[in-house]
Amino acid sequence: QVQLVESGGGLVQAGNSLRLSCAASGRTFSHNYMAWFRQAPGKERDFIAGINWNAAYTKYADSVKGRFTISRDYAKKMLYLQMNDLKPEDTAVYYCAHREVYGSDYVSFRSYSYWGQGTQVTVSS
Repeated sequence: QVQLVESGGGLVQAGNSLRLSCAASGRTFSHNYMAWFRQAPGKERDFIAGINWNAAYTKYADSVKGRFTISRDYAKKMLYLQMNDLKPEDTAVYYCAHREVYGSDYVSFRSYSYWGQGTQVTVSS
């Protein structure tokens, strides 16, 4: 089993920044892929950013390209999301997710094996 715990969410004004963290523990996959998703009320859980186990490959949703940066510390089992120039439409619960790197469809929440409990990000205008 893998446990994921997010932190760093909060209430910020538009234009400001937040950094989310996700701590993984347990039997994580050696060659894994980790990602951030977000879910606003009444909407589906959407892919935001993903990164493979050695950080050689990253992927971003168009809505956050140039504003958000995903990174990780593999040895410490930590995942990060630096969010700059936040907008009210970024308001959502943010989740980190973990799966094996093998396979495809990294943007589908259905392809991930493990999830954190989520952290709320609220951006006021």
